[in-house]
Formats: sequence, C-alpha cells, structure tokens
Amino acid sequence: MVEEEGVRVVRCGGSELNFRRAVFSADSKYIFCVSGDFVKVYSTATEECVHILQGHRNLVTGIQLNPSNHLQLYSCSFDGTIRLWDYVDGILIKTFIVGHKLHALFAIARAEDSVFLTVNKGKPDVFQLVSVKLPKSSSQEIEAKELSFVLDYINQSPKCIAFGHEGEYVAVVRDFYLSVYFFKKKKTSRFTLSSSRNKKRAKNNFTCVACHPKEDCIATGHKDGKIRLWRNFDDDKKYTYTCLHWHHDMVMDLAFSVTGTSLLSGGRESVLVEWRDAAEKNKEFLPRLGATIEHISVSPAGDLFCTSHSDNKIIVIHRNLEASAVIQGLVKDSNIFTGLMIDPRTKALVLNGKPGHLQFYSLQSDKQLYNLDIVQQEYINDYSLIQIELTKAAFGCYGNWLATVEQRQEKKTELEMQMKLWMYNKKTQGFVLNTKVNMPHEDHITALCFCNAEKSENPTLVTTSKDGHFKVWILTDDSDIYKKAVGWTCDFVGSYHKYQATSCCFSEDGSLLAVSFEEIVTVWDSETWELKCTFCQRAGKIRHLCFGRLTCSKYLLGATENGILCCWNLLSCALEWSAKLNVRVMEPDPNSENIAAVSRSSVGSDLFVFKPSEPRPLYIQKNISREEVQWGVFVPRDSLLTFSTKSPEEKLTPTSKQLLAEESLPNTPFYFILGKHRQQQHEKLNAALENELIQLPLTENIPAISELLHTPAHVLPSASFLCSMFVNSLLLSKESKSAEETPNDVDMEEEKESDDSDEENDFTEKVQDTDNTDLGEDIIHQLSKSEEKELRKFRKVDYSWITAL
Repeated sequence: MVEEEGVRVVRCGGSELNFRRAVFSADSKYIFCVSGDFVKVYSTATEECVHILQGHRNLVTGIQLNPSNHLQLYSCSFDGTIRLWDYVDGILIKTFIVGHKLHALFAIARAEDSVFLTVNKGKPDVFQLVSVKLPKSSSQEIEAKELSFVLDYINQSPKCIAFGHEGEYVAVVRDFYLSVYFFKKKKTSRFTLSSSRNKKRAKNNFTCVACHPKEDCIATGHKDGKIRLWRNFDDDKKYTYTCLHWHHDMVMDLAFSVTGTSLLSGGRESVLVEWRDAAEKNKEFLPRLGATIEHISVSPAGDLFCTSHSDNKIIVIHRNLEASAVIQGLVKDSNIFTGLMIDPRTKALVLNGKPGHLQFYSLQSDKQLYNLDIVQQEYINDYSLIQIELTKAAFGCYGNWLATVEQRQEKKTELEMQMKLWMYNKKTQGFVLNTKVNMPHEDHITALCFCNAEKSENPTLVTTSKDGHFKVWILTDDSDIYKKAVGWTCDFVGSYHKYQATSCCFSEDGSLLAVSFEEIVTVWDSETWELKCTFCQRAGKIRHLCFGRLTCSKYLLGATENGILCCWNLLSCALEWSAKLNVRVMEPDPNSENIAAVSRSSVGSDLFVFKPSEPRPLYIQKNISREEVQWGVFVPRDSLLTFSTKSPEEKLTPTSKQLLAEESLPNTPFYFILGKHRQQQHEKLNAALENELIQLPLTENIPAISELLHTPAHVLPSASFLCSMFVNSLLLSKESKSAEETPNDVDMEEEKESDDSDEENDFTEKVQDTDNTDLGEDIIHQLSKSEEKELRKFRKVDYSWITAL
C-alpha cells in the first residue's frame, strides 16, 4: 500500500559559521557565531559548543552583545524580530517584533534602549540604516515599530558599516563612496574616489570599513588591496588619508584592537596582517591559515582575536598572533564529486572538503572530525590555474580500506590521473597510503566499488572507465621477498563490445558483479570472472545500478538517463517490472530490503521508498526539495533518544508498578513487627501505588529547592550559604507525622513478668485479626509454642530506632 504523508525533515548540520562576524563575550570565555537560524555559543578554551540559542524562524543575520548588560546577547533575523538572550543559561529573555526583514544589527553604548538595523525598503538593492527603539515591558513579546531613518543607499554587508569613537558618528562605504553621518550635527559628509583605473590597473572600490576606538580615524579596505586611513573627515575640504599596501588582492575585512594601537587586516592570501601604529614598516604576520579570511573580530578584553574563513572555519588567535583554537564546520565545496559516504568505523559523513581533501563530519555533534589530505600538494589560490580534483572515493572491508581517484586535465589529450588505496592504521587511528597507481585507465574513471561481502577472503576493488574496460584489483602479499608488505595489483580486465563502462555493483554475498556498458547490463561471476548473462532494454544509458538485499537479493535494479527504472530477476534472467521514473539518486538501505529513489520532476524532487519485489512503492513524498537532489545516503542510527513530559510514576510500566506495589515478604516474626501488610487481592495496583507515593517527600514543592534549580547560576549566592538551607529543607520534622504513624516508645525491660503472658495473648489475637482483615479468605497460620517463644525474645529488644524511619 502506498503511504503518502508529510515527511519530517531534520537538519543534521552544515550551516555556515562564517556568514557574519563572530562575537566574543566580555570575559573572552565564549564566542558566538550565527549558524542558519541558530546562534551557537562555543567555548574558546575547549572548542566545544556550549549552547545553541534556538528561536528564530529564519536566517540569523546579526549578533551583538548588550552594551548595558554583557551577560546578554542581541540577535536579528530575516523573520523580522530582535531577540534578547541570556547566553550563560541559553534562555530567551525577550522578543522584539520589528516587522521588516533585518539584514544587520548594531548596538552601541551611547544609544540607550535603541539598536541600529539595516533594512530593505522597496527595491531589492536599496538598503537603509535605521534606529529602532526597544520599549521596556514585562511581557515576553513586544512590538518595536518606532523606526528612525539614519542613512540611505548603503551596502547590506555589516563589514561596510562601522560606528566611530563613543558612537559620535557612523561610517558607511559602498562602491566608490565613503559616507560619514554625525549624530550631534545631523550632517552627512561624503567622500568619493575615482572610479577609473589608474596606470597600475588598480581598483578603488570600497570593500570594508573600521573605526578607531579612541581617535577620529577611519580605516577602509579596497578591491586593489590597499588600506586607507582617513582623518579630518569632519571637513569636506581638509580631509586627508594615508595608504597601507601589502595585500595583492582585495581586502576582505578590517578591525582595530581595543586600544587602537594595531589594525588587523585579512584577505585571500590566508594571512592575518597586524599593522602596528598605522605604519607600513611595522607589521606582523600570521600566515598559512588555510583559506580566505572573511571576517575579523576582536574580544572586548583585547586578549583574543578571531578570524572567520571561507572554508567554514573560525580560528581563535592570542594577542601574540598564535592560534589557540579552531572551530571547523562542514566545508562546502563547489562540487561534490565523491558523493556522500558513511565511514563504517566512525559513522561519520565523508565527502569532498577543502581542495584535495576528504572531510569526516559528525552529524551527531555537527562538527568536523578530521581532514584527510588525498592530493598531498600545496594548494595555490589562483582562479586561472587548473587544480587537481578529487573525483571518486569508496570505503571497503568495513572501513579497513579506502580508494580514491584524483585527476587534472588542461586539454582533452592531457589527462593526469592517479588512484590511491589507503589502509587504516589502528595505532595512528587514521588512513595511511598503501598503493598509488598512475593512470589506472586510459580515460576518466566513472565508478569504483569494493566487494563488502562477509565471507570475502581477499579484498577486491572494481573500477569502470570511459575507455570501455572495467578492472579488478586485488590485495597481494608478494610485493617484497619477505612477503611482509601488501599491495594492490590488477587481476582482471573486462570489456563488452568496446562500450563505455558507466557503473558497477557487487551483490550482497559478493558472488556476482554487475557492470553497465551504456545501455547494456552485464553480470559476471566474481570467482572466475566469466560473463553469466546480459540485460538490454534500450531505454538509455544506465546511470545507477543496485542489487537487492536480504530477501530481495535475487533482483537487480538499473536507472537510465531517459527516465526508466528497470528491475531484473536474476533467477529467471528476465525483466520483472519497469517504471517511468527520472531517478537522480538511488540508495539501498543497508539494514533492510528497502531502496530509496529520488526523482526529478517539473515542480521539484520526489522521494520514493520501495522493495524490488513489489513495483508499488511503500512510501511517496512529493516535493522534498525545490532544487535537484544530487546525492543521498542512509545514515546509521545506533541509539534512539526519546523525550517525555510524563511524571516518573506515569512512566512506570505495569510490571514495574506491580514490583513496586507488591512486596511479598515471608511470614516471619520480623515481618509481623516491621513488615508492610498486604492489601486485599481485589484492590487495583494503581491505587496501591498512589497510596505509597504519597508518603514520599516531594522535593518539587519545597521552595528552597525550586529557587536553587530555577535561579540562574550567576546571580546565586555562594554554595556555603546555600548548603545549610538546602540540607534543612530535605529533613522531615517529627511534628509532621501523625499519631498513627509514630509508634509509642515502650521500655521492654521494665515490664513485669506477670504481664508478659497477657500481652502475648493479646498480641497473638491482634496478629490473627490483622491477618483476617488483610488476607480475606487466606488460610490463617497458627503459631506454635516455639514461634511464640521467639516472639517473646523480639519483644525484649529496644525498637525505639524505628521512629527515625
């Protein structure tokens, strides 16, 4: 039966950490960065994510510390709201509803109860800088509709807006213009650079701006790599500027130190430059940061710097220009040639990362585990160069082996290609290069796959190529005379009528190999490499091949470029069924017979889940994405986390309720004195549980405990002051007990011998009466004389300690 319903899309991670400038806390212990519609709080010491501030319903576009309270953080978003957070506890304090799409946020100490925003009005490329007053109210959500216009025709990037010394003015750059607005004078000064190229073919476009924290000085970055320091800009005619030039490409960002003695700059050279005392001769460098510097931030304490990079990375840097921490997100390459893979060992997502690297990314913790350098060559950031690209990768033998293919081609006849096989080293906990094969094929490799059968004795790898051949590579141990080293060699080369080999796939048990040659699918015996059968439907080139699993292992599926999905029966060597489906992604579930296929339609991408034995899908979800889905993979889930709002007694199962309610103690003399009497058999177990739980101390009703648990940690008194109050709140007073619950203290030793016999008879009668009332129809056990003597001994023991229970 086809099931079509709303699918729940869960974002596993991968949002940009470098979308906006990172912000330090006042004590430099935390660093904040926007991540999609979240704000993430990282520790600068451990690099771990401490909190995730969730609440915005669209992309977060700006974050700033609250100038009046450094333990609070402002954030703005495309959802038109400003939110105030307590970042220490990760709690949302207030939400201010502005109503406009907010592109940037600025908060300065001079403007009390107000923040500055970048909004878009009317035309898509026209932005305004406005001031918004945040009204004071005790409610959680407040409307902030009072907007004051400041500047028009500005750049939407926060790097192009900077507030000056004590918030007296704001500097804005766009194209070839520098605009300075003075709040007291309510006057705007505009300075223009020539838009024509000079003799050195340099460009004067403004790219970023920063203001000196102590002096009236503005630093601007330009597209030609120059930095200009502007002074006397309060006068349109007497203004001056000096130039600093080191960057060979555009200046991406600028930032002054807290004292203003240093200016930091960064660009595409991946080098952080510190200009001391604004002198060109007095500069320091922090090179080889790995990628283009997008943003630069300085902590309020002045002891830490921070750079955000184009490879979705944040580097925390000490004042002496030494990197201390690296926060690495998912690297988004322009093209994911390797597709999506799952590392069998770490369960991490593996795909293209930095140029020439494979990245291992944890979906559970939303951070990168490590990078594996495949190309092992220095990367040169030059768009005119043709780089070596990592095009194929595959795991084999439960993560013990990794195969990669890298290539570079300047002209059609100049193809450079290498295949590398990496072995996992348990000592170093990483992959080590084992075999390198130059030009494994004469043309581009289209697919490669390992034989991952459990009974496979010798590791086997198959590669297919446009040269019309597929090659079988096996692991051998005769690479030296001592036979202690292992290496990969080619064992078999196959072809079919000189057609291009497009895809390959092993069966679940490894006994069969399917190789597609354009429109024809061939099936080979993996032991003798003999051709067993061929399938030809003439429905177009085969794009994907996939064997069925478990009970559906007798089926072979193929998706063609003409939009036909075919299923063949390997036992009858005939077409089982076919469907018209433009499949872009086809992935088998490693733990079931199900296969997921994503097709492309005119509206978007659709998801189908089916079994090869049944042509009718098990599940259909339309329009899972507006764009074309390029890759897909099943993610393993070893554990299931559940959350419940039920109380502890409601979460008890009937079995646990019975164990808690029924404590069947043996009918011993000790049981008659201290044991709990059994309830009647026809009473319900839930009623017995409720009666028993009433006697337990309820900690949630104690004011001292509730205040201790719900008060933020930074406003609590010292632990020594709270200790005595907390312990006393847990103690139970004797006055709270009823007279029935408190047994009377009796001095057994002072009782007379003459009263013993009377009391013993009374006690025996009481025991019998109790048994009659509690047990109902149960048979009464008559005490013998020896049991009565044992009871007399127990009665002479002091049981006054029971009152403390």
